[in-house]
Amino acid sequence: MSGQVCLRDVGPADLEVFFAQEHDPEALRRSSWRPREHEAFMKHWTTKVLGDPSVRVQAVTADGELAGNLVAWWQGDRRFLGYWLGREFWGRGVGTRALTLFLERETTRPLHADPFGENTGSVRLLEKHGFRRTGTVLHGEAEHIMLVLGGEG
Repeated sequence: MSGQVCLRDVGPADLEVFFAQEHDPEALRRSSWRPREHEAFMKHWTTKVLGDPSVRVQAVTADGELAGNLVAWWQGDRRFLGYWLGREFWGRGVGTRALTLFLERETTRPLHADPFGENTGSVRLLEKHGFRRTGTVLHGEAEHIMLVLGGEG
């Protein structure tokens, strides 16, 4: 990789790549995520992500190749951040650069994130960008680390 990481708007063809990334077995293990069936995935993305003007979503590219996505959304009165990168982009600095770019555009603070507690890489990435731990939360039986950037949490 030459290091060219960019953000761009999400296009319809990107959704199939995101769907495949969401079903990667190692990614699922690290995220404690339950993948959606194809129809539910597409409906979620077209209505709740792309169809909601309060959601900020960007595709991540690395050297012109679609690498994943970053999303910020409202959950009650809290703004949350989430992201997903294809496994072939892990450990290459793509997440670090993409999150830096995204946080320049997404200026709402405080901004929350709650990665799976065993996903130490994701927790480290967020902490590297100034997120601080404020506690834990259970999603089902899985413990997630609650982090916040800015504000009091």
